[in-house]
Amino acid sequence: MTGRDADLGGPTEKCGVVGVSLDERAAARPLYYALYALQHRGQESAGIVTHDGFQQHSHVEMGLVGDAFDEGDLDQLNGPVGIGHVRYPTAGSVNACCAQPFSVSFKSGSLGLSHNGNLVNAGEIRDELAGLGHAFTSDGDTEVIAHDLARNLLEEDLVRAVKRTMSRIHGSYSLTIMHDDTVLGVRDPEGNRPLCIGETDDGYILASESAAIDVLDGELVRDVKPGELVILQPDGEGFDAYQLFDRDNTAHCFFEHVYFARPDSVIDGSLVYDVRRDLGRALWAESGVDTDVVMPVPDSGRAFASGYAEAAQEEDASVEFAEGLMKNRYVGRTFIMPTQDARERAVRLKLNPIKDVVEDRTVTIIDDSIVRGTTSTQLVQLMRDVGAEEVHVRIGAPPIVAPCYMGIDMASREELIAGDRTVPEIGEEIAADSLEYLSIDAVADALDQSRADLCLGCVTGEYPYDIEGETTDRDVERPVIGGEPAAADD
Repeated sequence: MTGRDADLGGPTEKCGVVGVSLDERAAARPLYYALYALQHRGQESAGIVTHDGFQQHSHVEMGLVGDAFDEGDLDQLNGPVGIGHVRYPTAGSVNACCAQPFSVSFKSGSLGLSHNGNLVNAGEIRDELAGLGHAFTSDGDTEVIAHDLARNLLEEDLVRAVKRTMSRIHGSYSLTIMHDDTVLGVRDPEGNRPLCIGETDDGYILASESAAIDVLDGELVRDVKPGELVILQPDGEGFDAYQLFDRDNTAHCFFEHVYFARPDSVIDGSLVYDVRRDLGRALWAESGVDTDVVMPVPDSGRAFASGYAEAAQEEDASVEFAEGLMKNRYVGRTFIMPTQDARERAVRLKLNPIKDVVEDRTVTIIDDSIVRGTTSTQLVQLMRDVGAEEVHVRIGAPPIVAPCYMGIDMASREELIAGDRTVPEIGEEIAADSLEYLSIDAVADALDQSRADLCLGCVTGEYPYDIEGETTDRDVERPVIGGEPAAADD
């Protein structure tokens, strides 16, 4: 994982999707390499589905990409087209039945589908389709999309069938789909989840992040637009694009830039590393505090701290930027923590302070977020244990006050330290000498977007989708499910 480990209080990743259409080269290995580049987005399962022009081939396993495939597995995935997926579960069980890509065969051919995001109305559509005789093998929302699309393909061409399904599903989604030997990508009308198009020497690629294009020596062409369908042409000759829905405002997830995406990825036109440095500079401008040393919480706080320290040094050249916390990359999510003492010790096993950097000095710790507060509390105490005179904490995002329903396994309101506390109260809870967060307006400025075009639900409690029991931040029309579906427009 990038950033903190899930067991140490950080948000957990979403999923990564990829699709390729090549000239004659087998798609399996390029998909495998692309999934490696997206491994940070999910570690529970990995899968690839390819098509050789006659039939579909699939290999999906639990575990990391390197564990899910061996040489023989890749050799059996024939064909120049395919899709892939790495999963962190946010909807559905943690078992093989929900691993993706999800495959289904039906009267009009075969489908493979990879999904990043989370539907709000999957249960309604599942109940309707089950009543029509559809048999489901999982409790995930990806299978719901696959069944709905398969049903629509019985009556419509590919573009109209996709548009009809998009008119029925409500929530966040970036999809790579394979219908027989045709690969396509779909991004939800609000553009909540990222998806981009890249070009290689012998074809085209769709991926959650541009880092997956880089690893294939490809060039980023552009982002898939919100509400757009992109169909990769056979033999890697190009792609066709259809703008199926067009909203007045987008709902890009700002947390992609703050935490989830790789720093070397370009998302919605912005290099993530540059955005994080800009967020760090804005953090200094809003709430900088004079200390001897500025240090990041690895790895998620590194770019923020770099920008913050650079801005601080422009006013005081004596401020030092230092890696005062060393990360043990071999303590993973499976570390056994049966007791509270063991859970507290997990932080020291994962992050160890460098005493010479900290002792007898004032310190500012920079991180991207505080979720439950457990890790921050223990890091502050670690600094004091090795002799820090003062420990200040600065966070490169606003306080997380509400859960995410769009595909981030963040926490419930009851678990969020900012859910019912003010910033001074949180600072007191984690025992910092001071604590400040970045403002929402500063985040919007760094992304060069208006607040109205961002999904800010986790920091405002108001969402861009119609979620039962929650407040919306815009006029939202939730699809009415039931009865005969309307035909898709031209």
